Amino acid sequence: MGKTNMNSTATAKGFPVPSSLKIVPGTERAQAAYPYYMQFTKEDDQRFWFYNSMHFPEPMCVFDMVTAEAAYAALGSANTRVHSLPTTLGIDYRIINGRVYIGGNGVTDPKEIERRTREFQQRAFYYYANWERLFAQWKQKMLALIREAEALPKLELPEFEPLQYVHAGRGIASNHYLLETYQKTLEGYYRMWHHHFEFLLLGYGAYLTFFDFCKKAFPEISDQTVARMVAGLEAEIFRPDDELRRLAKCAIDLGVDDQFRTGRPPDEIIQSLKQTGERGDAWLKELNVSRDPWFNINVGDGFYHYHRSWNDDLSMPFAALPGYIANAKRGERLERQTDRLMDERKKLIADYRELLETEDDRAVYDQMIALAHRVFPYVEGHKFYCEHWYTNLFFNKIREFGALLARNGFFPDSEDVFQLSHYEVEAAVVDLMTAWSNGSEPRGPAVWPAIVKERKAAILEWSKHDTAPALGPVPDIIDDPAIVMLWGITRENLDAWLSAGEQPDSNEIKGFAASHGVVEGVARVVKSVDDINRLKHGDILVCQVTNPSWAPVFQNIAAAVSDIGGSMSHAAIVAREYGLPAVVGTGTATQKIKDGQRIRVDGGRGIVTILE
Repeated sequence: MGKTNMNSTATAKGFPVPSSLKIVPGTERAQAAYPYYMQFTKEDDQRFWFYNSMHFPEPMCVFDMVTAEAAYAALGSANTRVHSLPTTLGIDYRIINGRVYIGGNGVTDPKEIERRTREFQQRAFYYYANWERLFAQWKQKMLALIREAEALPKLELPEFEPLQYVHAGRGIASNHYLLETYQKTLEGYYRMWHHHFEFLLLGYGAYLTFFDFCKKAFPEISDQTVARMVAGLEAEIFRPDDELRRLAKCAIDLGVDDQFRTGRPPDEIIQSLKQTGERGDAWLKELNVSRDPWFNINVGDGFYHYHRSWNDDLSMPFAALPGYIANAKRGERLERQTDRLMDERKKLIADYRELLETEDDRAVYDQMIALAHRVFPYVEGHKFYCEHWYTNLFFNKIREFGALLARNGFFPDSEDVFQLSHYEVEAAVVDLMTAWSNGSEPRGPAVWPAIVKERKAAILEWSKHDTAPALGPVPDIIDDPAIVMLWGITRENLDAWLSAGEQPDSNEIKGFAASHGVVEGVARVVKSVDDINRLKHGDILVCQVTNPSWAPVFQNIAAAVSDIGGSMSHAAIVAREYGLPAVVGTGTATQKIKDGQRIRVDGGRGIVTILE
């Protein structure tokens, strides 16, 4: 993996320095609620940062920042200490006005790179040689962690300890278990993120090594062509959408497809199916088969507490079913066309292999592409277990603490718990534990309601303000392929972002050519999950970033455009898997394109044209 010179000297043209960003007036105390280690300091002005709208496209509630905190601690450990990536360490992060900025730490000293390379070869190569066994072990670890989270006890504070506990000599009162359960909940979440990164960078590393080989061997090859050589993924993250397509077929086969109409609430559909007798009961039985576990997928990327799972809210999956049913009745194939992608990738691999001049080069090429095919499905597949299934369990357990605190007057609504940091939630739990133990009133009800109200208002205010796509001096060079391919941060893109304001009348927006094809249509600018239901058949999705869990809307849209992302970002991968033209990493699409405008997306050239 390469290095990114994130600490370079400022060039003549640069982005705003962090210290120049002003906290939105009236939100200063909400900003101060984030822990000190997340705040920008004057020293940060010397470094390059970019807004991580791929993972955090909306302002972050203070509790939700635990997703960044736990993730970056685990990512850094995997890179720096576990696998010892030679030129890339971890990621620093900061937050201002609810927006998360990140900056990479690279290794540039040749001697240190050489030392770390020796370590890397002993560590990463062992994983590559034993990938299937270690990955099977990883799945068992994740499933065990999920079962532990599901088995966490319910939260109880009885008036008196149950007599059987007293007679058994348990000797520990119920209030202690509140603290124990909270700490186990938090610890499990941090542990999950270590599992998340155990294989991830190695998966990217294998692909990026092949990518680098192709770029040198075939100078004219595009990033998209190399990416198509690993298309046709069989990964768990696509399984929920596959289950919806299966359920659509079941509805037709059972003759209950007429129950699924656009706009009809899920509860009404379920009740109506129950009244149809055996046919409806049979479909509902199939629904339950799909729900456990495949509906444990969030409507977003799992990083926000309000991105609920399909199991918690059936609105998204049920909204997709009428479209899938209509497609099936028209005779359209519902499954992802994985076989087409596989045929295409086989031809590409064979055609480029013939261009190599020596048998030695062909042997290296064969070895590299074989490894990429073995390891790359993890790059998407892990998301189902980590960001979705486990993260939903985590947030729902925190909701139980919110409900307990709300019942005791700490704030009006159980969801208000997410306006507290994870340190403050523990303090509130201890406050309640103490009050229960000594018969006094907790002090939280006099403290938290006003703070919660203030922080909610800050989130709403921050959402009205755009933020700079990057901060600080422009790096002289960006040669960390992960930064380039995942986030789409290249020197060329940064220059385009900087000059975007100099050509306000330009009708062209450039980005990464993520998935080929040319489409014209109406732009639908989606800035949050709540906007997804505005998408109509044939619209072009314009967003900060797409997500694999948005797959059900892909049956309606004609193309996708995103602000952030590279050729191997989730947005690009999903677009290729579903055969949709896509341009990613534009930087400014959601700002320059107005909702309802007619646009053209050229996914092969990476150009979006505003036609109106």
